[in-house]
Amino acid sequence: MSELYVSPSGDDTWPGTSRQPLASLTRARDLARGTGVGTVVNLLAGTHRLAETFRLTEADSGVTYRAVGEAVISGGRVITGWHERDGVWLAEVGDLDTRQLHVDGRRAERAAIDTIPGNATRTDTGYVTDSTAPQGWGNPGDVEFVLRGVYPWTEARLGVAAVEGDEHSTVITMAEPAFGWAIDLYNSAVPWASIESHGPGLPTRVENGVGFLTEPGTFALDRSRPGRHVLHYRPRPGEDPGRTEVVAPVLEELVNVTGARDVAFLGITFADATWMRPSRPEGFLHYHGTGYYDGGPIEKVSFGEGAWVTVPGESLAIPANVVFEGAGSVSVEDCRFTRLGATALRFSGDSTGILVRGNVFEGVCGGGILISGSRGATVENNWIHDIGLEYSGSPGIAVTASEDTTIAHNQVNDVPHCGIVAGVGRSTRILRNLTFNTLKVLADGGGVYLSGPQGDSHDNGAVIRGNVVRDTLTPYNFALYTDYGAAWVTVEDNAVQRADNTATLQAWPPLENVVFRGNVWDADPVGWDDPPQGVTLEDNATLTDEKDFEVRTADIAARAGLEPGYAHLLGR
Repeated sequence: MSELYVSPSGDDTWPGTSRQPLASLTRARDLARGTGVGTVVNLLAGTHRLAETFRLTEADSGVTYRAVGEAVISGGRVITGWHERDGVWLAEVGDLDTRQLHVDGRRAERAAIDTIPGNATRTDTGYVTDSTAPQGWGNPGDVEFVLRGVYPWTEARLGVAAVEGDEHSTVITMAEPAFGWAIDLYNSAVPWASIESHGPGLPTRVENGVGFLTEPGTFALDRSRPGRHVLHYRPRPGEDPGRTEVVAPVLEELVNVTGARDVAFLGITFADATWMRPSRPEGFLHYHGTGYYDGGPIEKVSFGEGAWVTVPGESLAIPANVVFEGAGSVSVEDCRFTRLGATALRFSGDSTGILVRGNVFEGVCGGGILISGSRGATVENNWIHDIGLEYSGSPGIAVTASEDTTIAHNQVNDVPHCGIVAGVGRSTRILRNLTFNTLKVLADGGGVYLSGPQGDSHDNGAVIRGNVVRDTLTPYNFALYTDYGAAWVTVEDNAVQRADNTATLQAWPPLENVVFRGNVWDADPVGWDDPPQGVTLEDNATLTDEKDFEVRTADIAARAGLEPGYAHLLGR
């Protein structure tokens, strides 16, 4: 086995020993190329800043990248050259374009207000209000509207194109094509709930105007002068521009592994990446989970008596900042994913033999882990929390169009929508996970959510067993949610507590060959007294007394979540 060493203070002309380490990962990759299975690249402590995506291909197979000490792979840029004006720090940053900022490692929020001031109404091209306040927002093209709850499970982001007005009123013109797409996409009717919507309503949050910088720890990026953007930051008490490190994420992809085999990343922190698509005129037309609309056909889906909703005919998924495409025998262990602007980690393109174990995901704008179109993945003993910070539909762990996937002993908590999601697949096993404080922002989801066919028999269908699902927060949720034609699913020996609804047996399209067996919950599932033909109920127990519930589920709770060897992650 050969070893190479890389240090932020190294030199690429050196041989890459522990005493004379290299300076860059790319040089280490090139030296390791072709050396065969067993080569180790050691990342010494410090921040390894990337100027471009670190790429591995089939030629880079067989190499392990291992942290020695606290090693960070960063796609960020340190901001310097601050000056102060009226209590706000300003720095000219050239053509920098970013959606996030971190100050001494802590997330700074984009400066924002709650909604459009005054009496505002929507028009075909934007909004009009009797307030003149929007005329002081700053550069209109920097401002972004957030529309939370367009559907209960949806949160969109739309840019502003222009703000014009006089002393009596203001006209806000929204960026196209996003606004026109939103009018076409977001339409629904639910007669029994007296709900009918046609296009987007008023924003629930307005972000990134320099006129919004009233709260400490907030920032805005002024892009009114091309190539001479100005970053504005209102500091928190005690922060000093001479001692405080301010980092803006620049890269959209930190690491891309395509076609490589026998690759491992061990103990590394991945940080400081962004995703700029929502800042474009196309905006972020979110529909569900990680999916968003990018134009094309729109379909009308009917459910129930007179109820319908319009949905994308096709959708794209939020990308990831660390990507494995068509890779095989891959391990990601004991790593940390933080300060990231998209989904943290994705496997796709028929990746095989995946192991994701013992990692921490937090401070991520999108989801934690996404597995799509892959085989033989194991995701175990990871802690995912405080993700979905900008894209609230994002789940902690999601798997779709994959085969032979095991999601076991993970803890997923404090997330804006679903904890663990399984779409159409085959032989998916969701075992002994702990989810709590899910659905903190959006509704219509679950701590564990599963939809669509999962195989063609119970032998290769999905198994949801031994999970603890508690505190599913937003109203209109189902803690254990089998949805949208779920088929060949066994849901057994789970403990469900403190949800709006523990589970539902009624879905459209109907559930087929779904078995609920041996579960313990503190309220009857929706439809339990008249289960549909495709659902079987066996030996489930409803215990409304909290003490009785805890006694009955003590063994399930003791075995769910992180195993003892990984409990130390909760202190990181």
